[in-house]
Parts: sequence; C-alpha cells; structure tokens
Amino acid sequence: MERARFIDHNGVRIFYIDFSGCSIEEANEVIEASAGHIRSEPEGTVLTLTYTDGGKFNSELIGVLKEFTKGNIPYVKAAAVVGISGLQKIVLDAVSLFSSREFSTFESLDEAKDYLAGYAG
Repeated sequence: MERARFIDHNGVRIFYIDFSGCSIEEANEVIEASAGHIRSEPEGTVLTLTYTDGGKFNSELIGVLKEFTKGNIPYVKAAAVVGISGLQKIVLDAVSLFSSREFSTFESLDEAKDYLAGYAG
C-alpha cells in the first residue's frame, strides 16, 4: 500500500500521508512523493490527513518537514494529524510555527476523516 495517496471518505477526496512506523529514510521518501501529489493539485483544494503513529524523526527530518509543510501552503485547504504523542507534539508545534499553518489533531483516523469531510463544501 502506498504511503502517499488520495483516499475517498464519504465522497470527499483526502490526501493521506502515512508516516506510521517509518524510518527516517522512508519518511523522506513519503515527503518527496507527497509533495509531488499535493503540489500538482489546484491551489486551496487539498485536504491532508497525516498519520504519524510510531514514526521516527531527527533534526534533519524536522527541517525537511518544515520546508515540505511551508511549500504546501498554497495548496492545502485543511490538515489533520493522527498519532501524535510525546516528542512528536513538540515537532508538530515547531513545524506549525515555522510554516504558519494550523494542524488539527485527532485520536483516530475516522475522526480526522470526518473533520476533513466537513471542509468539502
């Protein structure tokens, strides 16, 4: 299964980014693939759902995430994140501050999908 792909939830197209259990190298590949998909869409239309449970990170990856997130600003309408715990919360706060973007966090994928589906209108 691809870690960066569009999914459908109740007729709404959501871009799903799966960092769960990723190594640093895998995460970089997911970011590269995601950037290509997201930035090929019309501006202000992409709903993103990022799943981070068990994903690894280091300072280099945090820098890449900051640039990725900032570069997506024109394209992303709303963003939801699932699986944030411990130090990942600090990383998300840093990425959010750097990119001037807000991320809504959720406990489950279904909650996040429902939230994003509300932006479809």
